[in-house]
Amino acid sequence: MDRNHRYCVIMAGANGNSLWPLSRESKPKQFIDYKRNGVSPLRGAYLRSQGIVPDGNILVITAERYASLVRECLPELPEENLLLEPYARKTGTCIVFSTYEILRRDPDAVITVTPSDIIIHDTVNYRIQVGKALDYVSVNPVLMTLGVPPSSPDTTFGYIQAMGGRDALKEEEPVKVKTFTEKPPRELAQIFCLSGEFLWNSGIFAWKGSVIREEMERYMPEVTDLFKDWQLALGSPARGEFLRRAYTDVHAISIDNAVLEKTDRAWVKKADFDWCDLSSLMTLDKYILEKDERQNSTNLPHTCFQDSRDCTILGVDKTKMVAVKGLDGYIVVDTGDVIMICPKNETLHKEIIGDLTKANLEKFR
Repeated sequence: MDRNHRYCVIMAGANGNSLWPLSRESKPKQFIDYKRNGVSPLRGAYLRSQGIVPDGNILVITAERYASLVRECLPELPEENLLLEPYARKTGTCIVFSTYEILRRDPDAVITVTPSDIIIHDTVNYRIQVGKALDYVSVNPVLMTLGVPPSSPDTTFGYIQAMGGRDALKEEEPVKVKTFTEKPPRELAQIFCLSGEFLWNSGIFAWKGSVIREEMERYMPEVTDLFKDWQLALGSPARGEFLRRAYTDVHAISIDNAVLEKTDRAWVKKADFDWCDLSSLMTLDKYILEKDERQNSTNLPHTCFQDSRDCTILGVDKTKMVAVKGLDGYIVVDTGDVIMICPKNETLHKEIIGDLTKANLEKFR
């Protein structure tokens, strides 16, 4: 396959405050440098993609309100490769818009799509696996999802069941998808892991532009119909108004719900690289940060854990020291304007976030 026909779409429009107080509505999680090493998840996604497609074929799609954050994070990104959504409408509409834009430039495009709010350290293997997926979909009319072997029965991730079960996943070749399950309860997640038939849904896709277009227009016409005449509109001065009208009327839906769970072209490729979806502070602590002998972790150079275990300290100021004593299973976050101390429990963390709707706290959201 001619490498010049390869494209990458990085979805960077996620909003919200699921990793509050590190992430805020004004600066979501894909823009935060969690490890204080100069590489945000968005920049990490861009650097990984450079080894797979030509630099000029990497596109980032985000909400208009985050355009300046993307430019700050990726100053080398060509302006024409920054696609701006008027409003956030989940991955379904995001992929419709980006697919039509790429097909306008290259009708023979083969595309990989990746979220920006994931962490992958094994860049070399990632490039190999995505490259193989692109090679496969370039000659097979399928919609490929990369699936990661689960290391635990995590309830914050989606799961994909392979047709043919455990034996099918022993092979290196892609297999047809049997089922998708989003964020199962723990008991079911444990069954999935023990069965050997399931992979975590990485949210990383590969397909030919023409094939995903065909399936989107078949299964989500309520969205694609709003982009009628895209061939002319996206390349004209009326582009902004065209997008604003389409996004005003469209409803939010994920590409999984809209297409992948309905089509008979859904396939999955097992990908043995490390992967983590930054869905919560607990996920960040569990999969990203290095632990000491007492399971404590931090992203700061000056910390002191005394008589404490399974505690996490996160901060943004490398010059500050943070000390904790006598704590068990707590997370401490210091962002300068907010100090949060909370047990490592997602429900309790969400309760704190819920209080941010109070009038005197809204500025900290």
